[in-house]
Amino acid sequence: MSYQVLARKWRPRNFSTLVGQEHVVRALTHALSEQRLHHAYLFTGTRGVGKTTLARILAKSLNCETGITATPCGTCSACQEIDSGRFVDLLEVDAATNTRVDEMRQLLENAVYAPTRGRFKVYVIDEVHMLSTSAFNAMLKTLEEPPEHVKFILATTDPQKIPVTVLSRCLQFNLKQMTSTAISDHLAHILRAEGLSYEQPALAMLARSAGGSMRDALSLLDQAIAHGAGKVEESQVRAMLGTVDQDYLFAVLEALRDGDAPALLSIASDLGVRSLSYAAALQELGLLLTRLQIAQCVPSSLDDDEPDAKRIAGLANAFSAEFVQLAYQIVNIGRAEMTLAPDEYAGFVMTLLRLHAFRPSKVADVVSRGQALSTAVSTESKRPPPKAPEAVPNKPAVPAEMPPRAVAQGTDWHEVVGALAISGLAKTLAQNCELRSINERECILRLAPAHAHLQMKPAPDKLQQALADYYGRPLQLKIELAQVEADTPAVAVGRARQQKQEEAQAAIEQDNFVRDAIEALDASVVDSSIKPIA
Repeated sequence: MSYQVLARKWRPRNFSTLVGQEHVVRALTHALSEQRLHHAYLFTGTRGVGKTTLARILAKSLNCETGITATPCGTCSACQEIDSGRFVDLLEVDAATNTRVDEMRQLLENAVYAPTRGRFKVYVIDEVHMLSTSAFNAMLKTLEEPPEHVKFILATTDPQKIPVTVLSRCLQFNLKQMTSTAISDHLAHILRAEGLSYEQPALAMLARSAGGSMRDALSLLDQAIAHGAGKVEESQVRAMLGTVDQDYLFAVLEALRDGDAPALLSIASDLGVRSLSYAAALQELGLLLTRLQIAQCVPSSLDDDEPDAKRIAGLANAFSAEFVQLAYQIVNIGRAEMTLAPDEYAGFVMTLLRLHAFRPSKVADVVSRGQALSTAVSTESKRPPPKAPEAVPNKPAVPAEMPPRAVAQGTDWHEVVGALAISGLAKTLAQNCELRSINERECILRLAPAHAHLQMKPAPDKLQQALADYYGRPLQLKIELAQVEADTPAVAVGRARQQKQEEAQAAIEQDNFVRDAIEALDASVVDSSIKPIA
């Protein structure tokens, strides 16, 4: 006898062996046990989740010689003929091939005749959404009020294309995609029954690659058995699928933690040498970042028996939750833009370098920054002290905690912000803050809660470094969220901009040429077109 593929050999023969569709099995079992039988069923779901299998099991339950039952015997002639595909009263129709109205009419003309062998004549119409509009209209009346001996079982992967007039006449069941755990457990059961050796991580990879389809998983398992000469090993399956080794993904995150850009480029080159998919690498990296975020938010979810538990816990502590979210978004966008890149290597490298550009501050950076600031402080201490500023009437006295250099450089936050060597988000953060106090070791700013989003990394770190450079000593920046009491630099800039705009509008309105045009031509001035001279 020729070899039979696993997907056909291990097709479930009854409801008890069906995997992953418990909600459908429960409903059908109760309906068969209580003899509450509908005349038309519709099974929907993606490929390989059990639509045709459920149809055949339901046909056996309806025609089993022991009676209508949820547990067909599987040994009577009706059950055996249905399993072998030669039961005369089970008509399986491929709607993708028989799409025309004439074929549907010919099929339904035989529905009035009593079944030849079984209790019911069962019509299984697969991919029913492929029928033409005329074919749907031809079957509506029969589908609504069929003879008592006729049962319809429709199956489709795209229920949106089925007319609502057909949907309303059917009892609809939506079959779910199967979980990776359910698929890997079923694959392990099959391999044990076949007497083949396997490694559990290999089955997990096959289950993930199947995308929720048991048929796809069994086809991949057939391929893995042939590839591994009867053994399903992790290394062989990884080579067959082109799956990226988890060590590469951990190496990417560790290089980000250490700020090692050359290591990122080396990882990208290694993946290219092994002909691994860069898109698959970004997909797996997104899954790893998901595991990191879960470990950060719910530490108890990390199983100590997991092989990578320690590495995940270490990286979860090294990165902030905000950066993991940002990295996840960067990875997904990079994978989506892979087709727009000059080539896959360039798209992958730019995604890694984008992660590197937005990485959080590292311990090494903090140490080097502290050394640089210590050098700056020692250099500053050797300089002669600045002269005390002359007393100016009608100006408030400088607070006692202000150091001499701060007094020399001024404590007006508007002037300080204008002199800081920052740009982008860090400058926007500074412009929306109010200076509360500053002393030898720390600077306290106040930020309105409406602008709390401006504290996203690395803006506060850049602002702290700029303040340390400006005052010539290491400073600890603290930002408190509260309503500001004075005008921030951003408010002052906005007010100045509005004033310039009003002055420009007034100058236009007072211009003699403009006034003459308005009076003579009944013209009007478009305010949005007026821009002040920079």
